[in-house]
Amino acid sequence: MNTEKIKVILVDDHDIVRDGINALLILENDIEVIGEASDCDELEALLRKLKPDLLLLDIMMPKKSGIQIAEELSRDYPEIKIIILSANFDEESIFNSIQAGISGYLPKNVKKDELAEAIRHVASGNDYYSDAISATIFKNYKKFAQEGRKHNIGHKVELTEREKEIVRWFAEGLSYKEIAAKLFISIRTVESHKNNIMEKLEFKTTVDMVKYAIKHGLVEL
Repeated sequence: MNTEKIKVILVDDHDIVRDGINALLILENDIEVIGEASDCDELEALLRKLKPDLLLLDIMMPKKSGIQIAEELSRDYPEIKIIILSANFDEESIFNSIQAGISGYLPKNVKKDELAEAIRHVASGNDYYSDAISATIFKNYKKFAQEGRKHNIGHKVELTEREKEIVRWFAEGLSYKEIAAKLFISIRTVESHKNNIMEKLEFKTTVDMVKYAIKHGLVEL
């Protein structure tokens, strides 16, 4: 029987939040909080000496946002799973977090049982999104599909086949790292393609790219 615990680092700039999460997890026999960080510098120092399985990461952080931190960790520590804890349920935060390479997204008022379930689920290699987050994702995909015929985003501009691939994978929620691996190109090349697409089609946000992919049949709902 495997009794190895899931090793977790808490990353939040508020002591009271970290204390609360600790209190929720302390009685879980298979989960252990091995470190805490209040910003990206403290986290980097911890990662030089600890080997967590998973991070619980706030999206609103000083110095660098949780999304920026997730992007860097996905590149430098791909073996570490990331769950975002946030009070923000807006579509842009959710989609950008997914593209940064996270494996889970939970509200900050998550209940103890769901938090523990999410940690176990993500640690085992799966994704986990709370009902509220899933509802936001579905609602916006549905809205984009319904509005697809009404919008003319980039209708005069043709994308190359490679650019269409890039759009499709971003719309599917893949991270820069995952797209690079699928297409056998560097992360920097993926970033360059995305920037070119955004400029070519005059997109303002990643959500515009999702709308484009749905409208042009690059992804299926």
